[in-house]
Amino acid sequence: MPRTGEAGAPGVDPEQLWLGSTRPRRGRKPAYSREAITAAAVALADAEGLEAVTIRRVAAEVGAGAMSLYSYAPDKETLLELMVDHVTGELPAEHTPGGDWRAELKAIAHLQRAHMLRHPWLPAALAGRRTPGPNTLAFLERALAALRPSGLDGAAKLEVFAQLTAFVAGHVAHEIAGAAALRSPDRLAAEARYLATVAADGHHPELAEVLTAPGRPLTPEATFTRFLNRLIDGLDTE
Repeated sequence: MPRTGEAGAPGVDPEQLWLGSTRPRRGRKPAYSREAITAAAVALADAEGLEAVTIRRVAAEVGAGAMSLYSYAPDKETLLELMVDHVTGELPAEHTPGGDWRAELKAIAHLQRAHMLRHPWLPAALAGRRTPGPNTLAFLERALAALRPSGLDGAAKLEVFAQLTAFVAGHVAHEIAGAAALRSPDRLAAEARYLATVAADGHHPELAEVLTAPGRPLTPEATFTRFLNRLIDGLDTE
């Protein structure tokens, strides 16, 4: 699956990746499938993080030589494309028209959040340039169908879905980092003392007021829902 296009242009050729054969064209019958190789890479990323995923490491996981895997995924960029689309297949793509497109978008966002929490490497993988594979296109189709009653034009629908996905990915990345910070109570206590000192110095009255305001539910689900509601309820359809 070589790259094509302008010299030095990043990315994977989507036609060769998604429309070409999933089996090597030359040599004897392959002992492995692209599906099995991708599943092994996903399992490795789930267990050890994205940094652990290399062609050589995945080859070792499936009991193959690294050279034999290059016919399926010549580089990590291609492997990431396969991994992202593979896990997207876990998301339900069926759309049941309900008429309330904002509520449907919120439901989609909650599905995405749960999905990314199951695969903590996914927000970072989505930050790269990715070409939509068949599973990704199926989920996109669901989102576009949900947006049909909104009155948005085609380009705006794509922008809304991209904005929603970027929001969820960014929030989940922050949520995962926050969960890691909770495992360091000394660090959290130091941050609280620092903010209290800054708020009391007289130079940050707005911050002081905010810090003394009544708190809101801080569970991850409640926080995500508040942020999501602000985003979706404030979408402009003009």
